Amino acid sequence: QLQLVESGGGLVQPGGSLRLSCAASGFTFDYYDIYWFRQAPGKEREGVSCISSNGGRTNYADSVKGRFTISRVNAKNTVYLQMNSLKPEDTAVYYCAASMFSDCKSRSTDFGSWGRGTQVTVSS
Repeated sequence: QLQLVESGGGLVQPGGSLRLSCAASGFTFDYYDIYWFRQAPGKEREGVSCISSNGGRTNYADSVKGRFTISRVNAKNTVYLQMNSLKPEDTAVYYCAASMFSDCKSRSTDFGSWGRGTQVTVSS
């Protein structure tokens, strides 16, 4: 059974950094594109970043370009999201999701279930 567990969130001051991790189990990780989404209070879940199955392709929401970096280590079944220069508007619960052969074009509505996520709070 496909399982993804997010970790690494916390409270950080504006301008600070965090690294989120998404640990996968129960499926052939190497075949899947991995996404990061986030949901702020009162807002819809939005896409943040995606990395293709072999790591050769990445994309980012305009709001995080130049500040966030997604990466993966297939040998560890883990995807990372390095978040730098954090802003208060980055405050949200961050979720990861997996999709096979998606070309990193899936939307949040394409996923039927979500993990618990990890809370990121950017505040002074």
